[in-house]
Order: sequence, then C-alpha cells, then structure tokens
Amino acid sequence: MAFTEAFPVITVPDLPTAVAFYRDALGFTEHYRFPAEGDPVFVTLRLGTSELGIGADATAGYELCVYADDCDEAVATLREAGGKIVAEPADQPWGERLARVVDPAGHRLMVLTRL
Repeated sequence: MAFTEAFPVITVPDLPTAVAFYRDALGFTEHYRFPAEGDPVFVTLRLGTSELGIGADATAGYELCVYADDCDEAVATLREAGGKIVAEPADQPWGERLARVVDPAGHRLMVLTRL
C-alpha cells in the first residue's frame, strides 16, 4: 500500500463566493466539480500544478485529502499509527472509496482511492 498524492480541502458555507474569490483574486481555474450539472457541492481548483478542494458545508473547516492505492489498507496503517477513524471506508457515488481519520494532533484527513 502506498500514499500517492495529497491536497488541502477547505469547507465553506458559501461555495460560489469562495470559488469566485480563489478564481478572481488568485488566478485558480476550475478543474472538477460534483455534481457536473447543477449547483456543485464540491469543486477542485488548480493553480499551476497545485490543487485546492472546496466543499460546501455550514461551517468553515480544513482537511487534508490523501490518495492511497488501497483505502482500506491505508486506514489500517493510520489506525496502527495512532489515527482515530471517524468514518470507515465506503464507496462514494462519484467513483471513489473514502474514509475519514483524525491524526494524533486532531487534524482531519480524508483518505481516498479511485475506483
């Protein structure tokens, strides 16, 4: 099992305003949105080779999105290292397997594998 990439994800109460801010003020471009049609609940923006995920949520927050080649094995590794599993791995409608973990210092991680 290997971790393969990571990028920050922020949550915001007003997704369109946040996307406009990062696009207009910082020059990010939209790379991905879910759902593809209608009002999105998640958008990935790109600036050069860097990505920033922005999700709609009632409260502002932050988590680190980490991709692994096997979500279940990654969660087992993180559990053994002292991580607290707050959501066990589950398949998502957008084609990824997702789990949520909190590191020993209390930082949130979203662990994903593309299906």
